[in-house]
Amino acid sequence: MYRFILLLCLCHASMFASDITHTTVPLDQIKAATTAGTAVLIDVREQSEWDAGHLKGAVLVPTSVLSAKGAETFSIPKDKPIYLHCKAGVRALNMTKLLKEKGYDAHALSAGYSELVKAGFEKAN
Repeated sequence: MYRFILLLCLCHASMFASDITHTTVPLDQIKAATTAGTAVLIDVREQSEWDAGHLKGAVLVPTSVLSAKGAETFSIPKDKPIYLHCKAGVRALNMTKLLKEKGYDAHALSAGYSELVKAGFEKAN
């Protein structure tokens, strides 16, 4: 049973393997750019996670909807850098790959919601 679970996990992880990595842009620069409106912060967590708390100025684009319906469902600008975050960074990587394939200037954050709050990103009311 253990081998089956391990194999399943490895197969699932390899489905999303790519050359996409988390951005190395410092969080203070991302915060300044998203606050100034020269970049967009996208939260790819699900609605229930968003409802439990989200960042001021972030846009909700749930992974489940983005995966199923595509980027065209949302008003995501192609003329600005897009920074994606989730809880732990994995969904952000996966959705960054999807958006890059559609021509977006997308970048995954390794910092999740809690880490972004600790880094000074403001919570929404």
